[in-house]
Amino acid sequence: MTAIVSPAPAPPAPDAPALPAAGSSFYAAMRLLPAAQRDAMYAVYAFCRAVDDVADDGGPREQRAAELDRWRADIDALYAGRPVARTAALAGPVGQFGLRREDFQAVIDGMAMDAEADIVAPDEAVLDLYCDRVASAVGRLSVRIFGLAEGPGRDLAHHLGRALQLTNILRDVDEDAERGRLYLPRERLAAIGLPRPTPEAALRHPRLGEVCEALAAEAEAHYRASWRIIAASPRRATKAPRIMAAAYHLILDGLRARGWAAPRPRVKPGKLALVGVLLRHGIL
Repeated sequence: MTAIVSPAPAPPAPDAPALPAAGSSFYAAMRLLPAAQRDAMYAVYAFCRAVDDVADDGGPREQRAAELDRWRADIDALYAGRPVARTAALAGPVGQFGLRREDFQAVIDGMAMDAEADIVAPDEAVLDLYCDRVASAVGRLSVRIFGLAEGPGRDLAHHLGRALQLTNILRDVDEDAERGRLYLPRERLAAIGLPRPTPEAALRHPRLGEVCEALAAEAEAHYRASWRIIAASPRRATKAPRIMAAAYHLILDGLRARGWAAPRPRVKPGKLALVGVLLRHGIL
């Protein structure tokens, strides 16, 4: 469940790269970028979508592991100057923006965490590693495309990646449970009396809201750290991160306003609110 990944549009032609859904905040942010940056982000998006699909819907676990290993080999071949067809669109961005091999491999490693076994109540260290791999690693690729300086860029990727991923986890807690997954941290579940939780038991627990609210507060702290970095960085290089941060924060606000008790209707920001985000952050 990578932060960059949003619901897909109609299936493209077999040889066309996957593109983000036209109504997604990611699409709105990326379409405002200059062409070279936009095309590079779409290539990164297509890669993330492809490996995410392997982790979630790639067949038996052995088959998923084998396919992710093929992706690792394909990324290695790309950096050795021998791109295969499905990584060819990344060759230009890798050279133009200095995208790093280890960040692509980290994304694959994050998907492997989902593919190897259903994640259920990871401890906080494992959850943080998962967020780093599936979200902040994507951010590290992205900030180089956006043109942020190395230090602030890595810090922004760290904080905004975790903010977005924790928001995803809170938004998708019911859908993840249907897959047999539970990303809420073990320590916080143990504190409410669930030392060995199942997804079903956690979602039925009367004190679930305490765990979700604590995770929401952690996400909020990462958003605040992200905005401090954004405020100190060139506005042109932070257009897309600003839009993503503001749009996803609407989701977090909606979740907290809705509350954590069942039934939990899915939270989706309204069109007017998203238009407001684009007007505020999409114009230099």
